[in-house]
This record gives sequence, C-alpha cells and structure tokens, in this order.
Amino acid sequence: MVAPPDNDVLWARSLHHTHDGSPALLGVSLGVRDGEILAVQGPRGSGKTTLLRCLSGQTVPDEGEVWFNSAPVHTMSGPARERLRRDRFAWIDPGPSLVPELTAWENAALPLLLRGTPHRAAKAAALEWLERLDIGACAGRRPRALLQAQRQRVAVARALAAQPAVLFADEPTAALHTADGRQVLRTLTSAARSHRLTVVLATHDAEVAALADRTVALLDGRRVTSVTATEPEGRDTCSLSV
Repeated sequence: MVAPPDNDVLWARSLHHTHDGSPALLGVSLGVRDGEILAVQGPRGSGKTTLLRCLSGQTVPDEGEVWFNSAPVHTMSGPARERLRRDRFAWIDPGPSLVPELTAWENAALPLLLRGTPHRAAKAAALEWLERLDIGACAGRRPRALLQAQRQRVAVARALAAQPAVLFADEPTAALHTADGRQVLRTLTSAARSHRLTVVLATHDAEVAALADRTVALLDGRRVTSVTATEPEGRDTCSLSV
C-alpha cells in the first residue's frame, strides 16, 4: 500500500464494489483536499451514494483503498470505522433520519452527546445551528410535529453541530422545495468555508454542483470527464464526455 498525498484528507484508489449483484463502482479513484467542497455529480444509479459510503467507512469496497489522514479506512475493523464515523465524520441523507422520541435540539445534539460532550455545550451548539437554519422556534418539537423541510434542516443542523472533519452529504436537498433547498445549501457551504470543513456532496443537479470548489463526474460506476443529466417528461437522459 502507498499512503495518499499529504494535502489530501481523503483519498481513494481503484474502488470496485458490487451492490445486489450489479457493479456500482468500477475502478474509481479520487482525492479530497482539506477544507474543500467536492461535488460528486451524476445521474441516478451512477454510483454516487456507493462512493460516499465507501469513503465514509459505511461500506468496505470489494477492491481498492480508502485513506483518511493517512489511516487506511478499508482495513479498519468494524468498531474502528464506527468510531471514525462518530468522532470525525458526519452524514446527511436525502431524507431526514431523526429519532422520533427526541426533540429537534436533542436530535441535533445527539452526535455530540454520544462523543461525551457536556450536555450544556451540546445543547448550545445544537440551538445555534437550528437558529442559523431558521428553525430555532422548533427546537422543542419532536419530528412528528415538524414539516418535512423542517426535519431535513434538523438533520443538517445535526451534521454541522458535530463539527466533523469531513461531512458527507448525499443529495441533501432532494426532499426540499427549490427555495428551501437553496437556503439550506447556502448555509451548508457557508458553514463549511467559515469552519474549514471538508465536504463531499453527491448530487445529480448541475446547479448544486456549481456551489462546490471542484466537481468529479460519475456515470455507470466510472469517473468521466463530464456528465449532464436532465429529466424531461420523467425520464433520465445524459450526455457523456470521456
């Protein structure tokens, strides 16, 4: 094994992975620099989510290497990868995954509390991000009392409050209306730059990808030079340049 370049906080080489019998990644390599917002763009089924899951240690690739700060994620034990995800990474899903018994601020503070952060400090961080995402008034409500857009903002606040080294965002505004999505993305990218967070953002939307510092494109599990996806009349089409 060869360690990654010093300026890459995340580095992957020749990732191959099969999902449910179908190839999801076919030899993908990339590096992510410290403090960079990297967009992974491609149409549905291109391998974006699988790539993020491999980079974050949620999925072990069938072949290839993943490194975080010169530590080989692909050879870590399951408990070690869980600690890495808890202590250094954060994740935003396309739809909110909140604990229904907890209030909004408790959900946002949960990663900090699991790390052992004092209750008062964890609550203060959670409330700060809920306010920045314009849902501070919802802090005491449980998820069932929130709208879908509000629940997704809580999920974003949870990721940002944790102050991760790397934040993985898998189509984080897919469930939001355009205006809500733009506001969440502005907050996310602004916070990443002001706090020097490294962000890996999966999206099929070229406008979303344009907010990133750099974009890599995937199609059918492979890196390509560019890919443009549109969905006229409910169907996916794409133009490919390699």
